[in-house]
Amino acid sequence: MFGVDWSNSQTLWLNVTNLALGIATLLAFGVLAYGLFGDLLAMRKRSHVMGKLDEELRNLVGAGSGAHLMPVEGMGLTMADGGEPLPPAAKADPAPSKVFKPRKRK
Repeated sequence: MFGVDWSNSQTLWLNVTNLALGIATLLAFGVLAYGLFGDLLAMRKRSHVMGKLDEELRNLVGAGSGAHLMPVEGMGLTMADGGEPLPPAAKADPAPSKVFKPRKRK
């Protein structure tokens, strides 16, 4: 079969090694195909579910360009590249809280 002489004792272990490597390669391709198919199926399911959500909720759960948004007090939504600060709000500041001052070392 395929020009392999299994009865030759000088090439038997070479043939066995080649067979084992061939099986390992086929198994690796099978695992790769299974993972790729699973990812594509998950992406299809996610896009189907996300298609029903409105734009704001889609950004909050991280689909599309809103995946790197993070709400920060006083800045609004900031992005990984810096974001834009909010204009200052006109409200009275609460009483200052106790400020922590580190002790001097001796």
